[in-house]
Amino acid sequence: MLNVAWLEKYLTGLSTVTSIIVSHDSGFLDRVCSDVIHYANRKLKIYKGNLTEFVKQVPEAASYYSLEETVQKWTLPEPGFLEGIKSKDRAILKMHNMTFQYPTADKPTISNVSLQVSLSSRVGCLGANGAGKSTLIKVLTGETEPTEGTVWKHPNLRIAYVAQHAFHHIEQHLDKTPNEYIQWRYAVGEDREALQKVTRQETEEDKAAKEKVHLVDGEKLKVEKLIARRKLKKDYEYEVQWAGKGPEKNTWITRDDLCDMGLERMVQDLDAKEAARAGLMLRPLTKANVEKHLGALGLEAEFATHAHMRGLSGGQKVKVVLAACTWNQPHIIVLDEPTNYLDRDSLGALAAALKDFGGGLVVISHHNEFVSHLCTEKWMVGGGVVEITGAPQVGRGEKLEAKLQADEVVDAFGNTIKVKGPKKKLSRKEQKAKAKERAARKERGEEVSTTEEEEE
Repeated sequence: MLNVAWLEKYLTGLSTVTSIIVSHDSGFLDRVCSDVIHYANRKLKIYKGNLTEFVKQVPEAASYYSLEETVQKWTLPEPGFLEGIKSKDRAILKMHNMTFQYPTADKPTISNVSLQVSLSSRVGCLGANGAGKSTLIKVLTGETEPTEGTVWKHPNLRIAYVAQHAFHHIEQHLDKTPNEYIQWRYAVGEDREALQKVTRQETEEDKAAKEKVHLVDGEKLKVEKLIARRKLKKDYEYEVQWAGKGPEKNTWITRDDLCDMGLERMVQDLDAKEAARAGLMLRPLTKANVEKHLGALGLEAEFATHAHMRGLSGGQKVKVVLAACTWNQPHIIVLDEPTNYLDRDSLGALAAALKDFGGGLVVISHHNEFVSHLCTEKWMVGGGVVEITGAPQVGRGEKLEAKLQADEVVDAFGNTIKVKGPKKKLSRKEQKAKAKERAARKERGEEVSTTEEEEE
């Protein structure tokens, strides 16, 4: 913001120079422009005055001035259920006493940071260039690991992360169509980009932990892999397959015990796979479903399925990156400078979609209008510290109910399947009445389904 203020002062102070400015920041244009050149119907027309005066003369151009005036409509997928999370302000991603220092740096980029993100979070991450905003976000999302301190996330959490240089997500896939790219990215049942994160890479310590011998029922065993997970009260336990042993020797071990054994990386890998599976299970990875998803974020089928990404405009590529990152129905969306390359209508559509999004949002941007429109909480990064303002009062968030993620989905064979909503929980009196009714039906010789038997 300080850099923008400096630029405004510099431009308005030029008395013998003409400046031609292209910008999507309406406030910036209002403060520096004396004339507006409007390009429409392949013609240029000059209007006297700043952007406010221009919109008064051309009301149909209101979207240039206000994000809420966009004519486009974008939709982001609902994040879906998170086990154990009953309030939208409950922390699902936390950073505690985190310090990060690059190996060649003399001092930490960021020191002793503690913060949290919930499903209701609307966070603007602000600060000067080089202050450490992107570094903070990369540690938060698992792109890199902290030098000190901890980062915790809900075991089933899914995060969509769009990097500052958004095109790096697709630069190796320019000869694919957007549809082909998304299908490739999720073909293994997880986001291939997530597999490249530093926090998913096996270290020497992890390898050494796998080689340790453990005494189990009087037998010395080594861990081969974790193959399943199940709920255990407020946590999980994991099915361990032992090296050189058959499945009958598998053992269920709690998360805490596995972490004490040095196998935290294996636990995190299985958590990530289970979280990804939950996000992908209701939406088969088909051409039709991917095309529909791209369309919901403003990319028409002509470009989504029938054009290579090499030929797309910058704005279209940003739409592809957004669609790819949100295909797995994330609970938190993290955007680093998302406003680059998007025109005003697209910017307004993105802002409206993010405002309606059912999960959390963290956004880095120098676009004051965009951040002010969306964010109630601010993380000011500078001087190695993070100052948090506007954080919501914990314990007063919206209560969560299970949401229907989709009314219908298209399976791999093109069949449309209706998705049922969550079942209403019956009262004790209603349960007894239903059980009595089923018993009477059985006594009369009528068929009672297995599902009904289980419910009884």
